[in-house]
Amino acid sequence: MKIAFIHPDLGIGGAERLVIDAAVGLQARGHEVTIYTSHFDPNHCFDEARDGTLKVVTGGNTIIPPNLCGRFSILCAILRQIHLTFQIIASGEGASFDAFVVDQLSACIPFIRHGLNGRILFYCHHPDLLLSKRDSLIKKVYRIPFDWFETYTTSLSDLIVVNSKYTRTIFHETFKRIMTVQDPEVVYPCVDVNTDQKPVDTRITQLFGSYKVILSINRFERTKNIDLALESFSLLKNESNFSELKLVISGGYDNRVIENVQYLAELMKKCEDLKLSCHKLIINDDNDLITELNTKLSSTSVIFIPSIPNAAKNSLLKIATLLTYTPSFEHFGIVPLEAMMWETPVLAINNGGPLETVIEGETGWLRPEDAHTWAEIIKLVAFEIKLEKLREMGQYARKQVETLFSKQKMASDLETKLNRALVIDRVSIKWFNRLLSLIPVLLFMAVFFILFSNPAK
Repeated sequence: MKIAFIHPDLGIGGAERLVIDAAVGLQARGHEVTIYTSHFDPNHCFDEARDGTLKVVTGGNTIIPPNLCGRFSILCAILRQIHLTFQIIASGEGASFDAFVVDQLSACIPFIRHGLNGRILFYCHHPDLLLSKRDSLIKKVYRIPFDWFETYTTSLSDLIVVNSKYTRTIFHETFKRIMTVQDPEVVYPCVDVNTDQKPVDTRITQLFGSYKVILSINRFERTKNIDLALESFSLLKNESNFSELKLVISGGYDNRVIENVQYLAELMKKCEDLKLSCHKLIINDDNDLITELNTKLSSTSVIFIPSIPNAAKNSLLKIATLLTYTPSFEHFGIVPLEAMMWETPVLAINNGGPLETVIEGETGWLRPEDAHTWAEIIKLVAFEIKLEKLREMGQYARKQVETLFSKQKMASDLETKLNRALVIDRVSIKWFNRLLSLIPVLLFMAVFFILFSNPAK
């Protein structure tokens, strides 16, 4: 089968990791794969996109910029994807594809349906219309055509899949019109289970090897609710063996992102308020972590590691006693799988994606968002459960990941869905002319927004 992926921006986010893994997996199963994107930077992408493992074609980026004066990102993304689709059609190469895998943006779908014969699978990470802010009347009005556009174009897919049962529930609630046409199926994201081939940072093992590490890995964003890890950890301060514990808070961080900078500062201030000593550790290939932190570690309870490199992250996951996964209503949540892959049990909030990945009492614990409840589990894991029991949980957790969430499993599931897409009956496209007539309306709404919105952001 010849398969094309269409993805807006091939960077280094979770959606991009899924696209890369899916493309590599399908290619390994004998299919010919090409990824089309409107933005690709070889210096800011995953290795498989850069080293020749995958064929990546960039287009749709010569007329419309990514945004207009910092605004209209969604409008520009739609127009760039439509431009890219026209280029695929005009090149003649598009006619050779048996199937198209589209994710994040569905704008291209009716144009592929109109101009090409390949079947279309749409992978929904989360409905885009739920991600946009609508904090003013103008923005609410501005979003109306985009919401209609997303609903209509998504409905024209031959097959729709989602990343979790939880996302399917959200999809049901969001796209009631589509549900009369088809019910999305689930294809779970994956993790690479070959831990023996993953880089590790021995400095991390040297530093933390004698402690019981309670680990948090998330982007430094307020929605990730990292405060919960701090609050629950602080409730153990009066335990006689508290000095054996270290809370390590790490994850994605960018100095250019205001929220990242602000939230890290807020968390460090919260440590001060909770009477927890903390230290920010910057890891690179050159710095001597042992010299920098070893003398401070005995008197430091919380260590922040922003922008954590993969090798250091792998080492922390390997030596951690427990991963605390604090976000609520995550669409899926890849970090718990990464922890279980390294045989580390997980404590997560009992909603969203973790309900499908963490097995209560067997691979981890699912609890309400309550610091006292979480503190009880941390205490249980750190001081009360026998080491042999934790090892058994870790081994079972890894087995679950290998069985249900490996690259091979995802590629096989996706292949099955694509084969179904090739033979199922198609939805009528009689409203295509109505779709085309909407494009001037979108442009008009953009002009309206420019003229009547507050220019201050």
